[in-house]
Amino acid sequence: MITSQELKNKIIEGLHLEDITTDDIEDDMALFGEDGLGLDSVDAIELTLVLEKEFGVKITNMAEAETIFASSASLTKYINDQKANS
Repeated sequence: MITSQELKNKIIEGLHLEDITTDDIEDDMALFGEDGLGLDSVDAIELTLVLEKEFGVKITNMAEAETIFASSASLTKYINDQKANS
């Protein structure tokens, strides 16, 4: 089981986000768009690769991707659910 803090560290490291700490990312903060962390579609691809490499989790249903990537909390839940079911 991963924690939200661990995921946030991997997001920052994997996407090379400078001047951002885990404290800057609230659990319910949007990861994409101007109202949140500000990630874009290229970041989504990179983040998908980070998930596969670091956590062994793949996003197989792209229709659910928007919900999965909504926030660090939703992403943490998805990772933990996938690991529990594997």
